[in-house]
Amino acid sequence: MKSLLTGVVMLMAAPAIAEIHEVEMYSRSENGSMIFEPQYLKIEPGDSVRFLPIQPGHNVQTIGSMTPEGAEKFRSKINEDYTVTFDVSGHYGIKCTPHYAMGMVMLIEVSDAEEIVLPDDLPGKARERFEAILGGLPQ
Repeated sequence: MKSLLTGVVMLMAAPAIAEIHEVEMYSRSENGSMIFEPQYLKIEPGDSVRFLPIQPGHNVQTIGSMTPEGAEKFRSKINEDYTVTFDVSGHYGIKCTPHYAMGMVMLIEVSDAEEIVLPDDLPGKARERFEAILGGLPQ
């Protein structure tokens, strides 16, 4: 009985297992053109995101002005299946470098981040897409 109780206590104290989320990159899908699917993810610190270029010509990169302080910026190669682990809480603006001006962006929220303020230097279509993403989030 004592070993069963010890096992239950150890399971309760064990940290949550990190998840791997998948994001697909498309030139065109039923949801639009130059798009990440999903366009928004809410994850926990320690979770990873695997970016999959379903159609060719895409990469993934953090937007410098939309990366939390203390978080590492990243950039994949074109057509590369790329996985990154998010350890710092906050909002991460993500772009496809060649299609950034065309609005190919997404938002990743790690933990319960504070309200996001979009930077002034976003290209017009990227700003429009971020505003649409933010407008669709529960308040």
